[in-house]
Amino acid sequence: MREFWIIFKQAFITKTKTKSFIITTVIMVAAIFLLANAQKIIDGVQQASSGSEEPVIKVMDESGHLVDRLKGQLDDSDFGMRIEASDETEEALSKQLSKEEIDSFMTLSIDENNIIHANYVTMSLVDFSLPTRLQDALQTIQTEMKAEELSLTGSEVQTLFAPIQFEQKNVSPSAKSEDELMQARILVYVLMFVIYFAVIIYSSMIAMEVATEKSSRVMEILISSVSPVKHMFAKVLGIGTLGIVQIIVYGIAGWIAFQTSKSDATEGIQSFFNFSDLNKVTLVYAVIFFLLGYFLYATLAALLGSLVSRTEDVQQMIMPMSLLIIAAFIIAATGLGNPELGYLKFTSYIPFFAPLVMFLRVGMLDLPVWEPLLSIGIMLLTIFVLGWFGARVYKGGVLMYGPSRSLKDIKKAIQLGKE
Repeated sequence: MREFWIIFKQAFITKTKTKSFIITTVIMVAAIFLLANAQKIIDGVQQASSGSEEPVIKVMDESGHLVDRLKGQLDDSDFGMRIEASDETEEALSKQLSKEEIDSFMTLSIDENNIIHANYVTMSLVDFSLPTRLQDALQTIQTEMKAEELSLTGSEVQTLFAPIQFEQKNVSPSAKSEDELMQARILVYVLMFVIYFAVIIYSSMIAMEVATEKSSRVMEILISSVSPVKHMFAKVLGIGTLGIVQIIVYGIAGWIAFQTSKSDATEGIQSFFNFSDLNKVTLVYAVIFFLLGYFLYATLAALLGSLVSRTEDVQQMIMPMSLLIIAAFIIAATGLGNPELGYLKFTSYIPFFAPLVMFLRVGMLDLPVWEPLLSIGIMLLTIFVLGWFGARVYKGGVLMYGPSRSLKDIKKAIQLGKE
């Protein structure tokens, strides 16, 4: 075991000290803090560019009474804008707008059917929030005017627009509550991205590490003193531990960022990601399927990495593995809306799809215990077989030099390992 831990520490510490790992980690942590404080930054930029004053909208009211009601609506709703009545013509206001003396203006009128007509004019290409707020306020005024025309009281108007009472009940014994289902869907969605990127990044890192050692001829010395099985799994565990540490760092940074940044946006995100209603067993399955998924693909990546002699060939060799995880991601994503689809049940027992698809089902459905356990057992057996077979390929593959043509080199690697 001494040789195993030496290679393990070498793989972990060497990668930890690389500039790419440090820079990537720092950039991601900085991005998390920027995301948590994005609303504050946007508000600060807007205040710096437009000043601390509220936007002023000049209104030319041909009816003579709409502008006062509009002011009342906006004051009651605290929309953050100021309305000013204007006696100037539309042409005069247009000239002021072209000279950037005003930001925007609006004309109001009422036709013979007592319908409000509003024309909002601005020079901004991205001015969407203000006109939407104005439209909502004017729609409320229109409703009030029609209610007065029909002699309806306020309570009668509320009754007229009252929504129906619609309740949905699911009597299936495997049904979950709406809150549990939403939280499970969020967790599954997050885990899908974590597994996807972890497999793509860290498995490629393992294959690249093996190819680098082969290209420097260090591999011949290592294999002569350490068994291929120890060397392969020490690499897998070393870089896997590195990945877990990096993900934990991101998680801690995210928790600190959203706890220290108090705004409407972050409070909304925290309430959205509140897992208090989620079954704790689902979290346990999340960890299990994440670890099994990583070790399954990492073992396969080490096997494929041993077949190439140049780092330039690594991406081409691991392309089939990348396609597998992409297919698993797509299949699981299609089941987020309906996890009871037939093909999801079938693919949840295929080991290369199980980390995402079975977790999707176990997270969103109340499955019998034997189903996830069977999937876990199949994955463990696959990892064991892949490790045994991979060690045989690895033993000969690390001694193969020259251009790697295809996966047909696996047979040649096994024969070389027997010699």
